[in-house]
Amino acid sequence: MTGLQIHQEEAAGRITLRLEGTLDGRTAQELRNSLQALSQSEVVLDFAHLREFKDSAVGVLTHGLKDSAVQLRGLATHHERMFRYFGVLSSPATHRAYYTPEDILSA
Repeated sequence: MTGLQIHQEEAAGRITLRLEGTLDGRTAQELRNSLQALSQSEVVLDFAHLREFKDSAVGVLTHGLKDSAVQLRGLATHHERMFRYFGVLSSPATHRAYYTPEDILSA
């Protein structure tokens, strides 16, 4: 059985949780519990090293992320878009495309 490894790194007052392995509904709940324990800290979630990222994990994680200051890093375009559908932005855009499908659908 594969699982999720969460490597915690702290630098300059910011905690980075580097995720490795498989992120699915069950392991996303474990990650959510870890995030709740760090609720008073500035946290960065690094998804770049995941082997597998199931879409069901996005729904589980967004319940805790929507109102927090957690930053998301290393997301594939598909998962970045899914988080955005749930109202969670991965990072402020430095430049915007001429238009995005989300702009058209929400207009």
